[in-house]
Amino acid sequence: MVSQGSSPSLLEALSSDFLACKICLEQLRAPKTLPCLHTYCQDCLAQLADGGHLRCPECRETVPVPPAGVAAFKTNFFVNGLLDLVRARAGGDLRAGKPACALCPLMGGAGTGGPATARCLDCADDLCQACADGHRCTRQTHTHRVVDLVGYRAGWYDEEARERQAAQCPQHPGEALRFLCQPCSQLLCRECRLDPHLDHPCLPLAEAVRARRPGLEELLAGVDNNLSELESARMVEKEALARLREQAARVGTQVEEVAEGVLRALLAQKQEVLGQLRAHVEAAEEAARERLGELEGREQVARAAAAFARRVLSLGREAEILSLEGAIAQRLRQLQGCPWMPAPAPGLLPRLELHPGLLDKNCHLLRLCFEEQQPQKDSGKDEAGGQGGDEAQSQTEGGAKSERQGGIQPQSRDGANTPKENRAQTPQEEGAQTPKEERAKMPQEDGAHTPNEGRAQTPLEDEGAQTPRGSRSNKKRKFKGRLKSISREPSPAPGLNLEGSGLLPRPIFSCSFPTRMPGDKRSPRITGLCPFGPREILVADEQNRALKRFSLSGDYRGAVPVPEGCSPCSVAALQGAVAFSAGARLYLISPDGEVQWRRALSLSQASHAVAAMPSGDRVAVSVSGHVEVYNMEGSLATRFIPGGKANRGLRALVFLTTSPQGNFVGSDWQQNSVVVCDGLGQVIGEYRGPGLHGCQPGSVSVDKKGYIFLTLREVNKVVILDPKGSLLGDFLTAYHGLEKPRVTTMVDGRHLVVSLSNGTIHVFRVRPPDS
Repeated sequence: MVSQGSSPSLLEALSSDFLACKICLEQLRAPKTLPCLHTYCQDCLAQLADGGHLRCPECRETVPVPPAGVAAFKTNFFVNGLLDLVRARAGGDLRAGKPACALCPLMGGAGTGGPATARCLDCADDLCQACADGHRCTRQTHTHRVVDLVGYRAGWYDEEARERQAAQCPQHPGEALRFLCQPCSQLLCRECRLDPHLDHPCLPLAEAVRARRPGLEELLAGVDNNLSELESARMVEKEALARLREQAARVGTQVEEVAEGVLRALLAQKQEVLGQLRAHVEAAEEAARERLGELEGREQVARAAAAFARRVLSLGREAEILSLEGAIAQRLRQLQGCPWMPAPAPGLLPRLELHPGLLDKNCHLLRLCFEEQQPQKDSGKDEAGGQGGDEAQSQTEGGAKSERQGGIQPQSRDGANTPKENRAQTPQEEGAQTPKEERAKMPQEDGAHTPNEGRAQTPLEDEGAQTPRGSRSNKKRKFKGRLKSISREPSPAPGLNLEGSGLLPRPIFSCSFPTRMPGDKRSPRITGLCPFGPREILVADEQNRALKRFSLSGDYRGAVPVPEGCSPCSVAALQGAVAFSAGARLYLISPDGEVQWRRALSLSQASHAVAAMPSGDRVAVSVSGHVEVYNMEGSLATRFIPGGKANRGLRALVFLTTSPQGNFVGSDWQQNSVVVCDGLGQVIGEYRGPGLHGCQPGSVSVDKKGYIFLTLREVNKVVILDPKGSLLGDFLTAYHGLEKPRVTTMVDGRHLVVSLSNGTIHVFRVRPPDS
């Protein structure tokens, strides 16, 4: 049987680390082979031997040390032969010092022999030219193979030398091993054959190899089959691990989405309940004011009549009293007969009622369930397993929604209600169910409930926690909020409402990391971000005068050196270069910090925004309300004012970026707007509506489809605008961990990187619409 593995070549064995000891990392000396077939120097093994045992440094197998010590381990004659070949080749530079002839000193010559020019492969001796010529003329050596020494040292005759190489007997120097003692399984030379093994059956080495090779090849074929099975098992294990990681990533993303949905729904319910509370208090205050006014009027009339009657009785004469007695008595009777107190006020005091599940410490809105998965060996089964994983996710998501909606039926991903029988209740869920009589009093939603990622509230729904009918009745009201989706756009905005249409990107939190490094003397102040290579960003830290490199997972990759005294403000990466603004200058440097050129900018602007063009060979910078574009040589390629010369002096672009379509997007602080223009300065769209919340527009980034992500620092938001500048809704809010966001950048069109004022960076994956 033939081995399934490919046979290694002699050149590979000589040029690889096969001849190096894995302990001392030097060339093997006195190589000894362990039973696990790993070979090391004899001295190295002696240092590892401890208490009659040693552990192989490679496979960690414990091997007993023979009673005679590590020297009794089998000598690796195969490695010795290769080492002899390597030593013979490693003679150094022939021009620096030529080796001497090995035969000249044996012929009675004084001193060393002449310079060697040839080598006998059979004798393994270096020969001078005269000895080489004579070597071919004797009866005993005329069949020997004599080759050029330079070619031998170059490795031209390695295979031939290896075939003629003979293993030497360790007990009898100069004697080659020629026989195999069959009972002792020991290699013998002629001297060994004569004494202790004289009566033992012995075979010549070639005949012994022919007899034993088939058995070894059969064993090797069996091991090859085992290797194939091990490789298949390893691939199955790796595929199972990959499926686990993929499923864990999906579940992690789902946990993030569900948790964010629960928070959004809870906050929406908070706003609704607070709105109902405010409406109730306002209605009660209005009714109380009316009643107080009526009571104060009646009190004033009664007090005036009583005061007049008391004054007449105390100061009037008899005639005067009697003359007014009838009128006074009539008025006092009239006042006594009137209903002094109006109808009693309804005592409607608000009281918060919590769902029982919120008070139950054992009630978990999110929980994991685990299913045993069988190994899958074909693509069809893989697909089935993937569908099963998605189905399990849907069940988990439905269970979480059922728990947080307090008795409302769980939903599937398409928004339809899932029958209650499809999911078994846990004891926690059973304890958290609302009684039927209480659920009957809760406001009911019309139609099927939408998932968290479905339709968002309209501005009217978000603003108005409207007072239910009968709110002013004397019947006691119970304030119970419904779980709804929070609005992506809290304030009314003009234009088409895309909420719930699945046409907007959505954020998925990826990671968060600080940017302060051990060498920083001050807290970071991030003023610029840009993509820098695959899945890497460049951070402009103005406070520490540094351009720092980070991976999207937060690994620090070093820094790009900046000129002495420069404090980078805005930064952009070009083809093999980095552009940044510092003070009133624009710099272009190489990744190793070499300044290629610098340009002076206007002093009328405190900072200058820098953006790379989509082609990567030009850089745009905002200067005093207009945009200047420079090429890689530092020449001004174009210059324009958004909206034309009529807007001269009316623009102040503090933040600037470019879109993959070649348009420019800037935050105009003078107009308090976001302006979108083409490469000629023609305005495509501009937004200055109520969605800015009265804030100055901040950093802008654009994804690969042209959606604009605008930072509103004062309200801790990042909002989305369409490619023409119309506001679509919120993308990130304070509920996503935003606290005073400063600058953003888009990496690969799929990751939005947001820096905060405290130097922390958040990375969000932009989930495409309808995905």
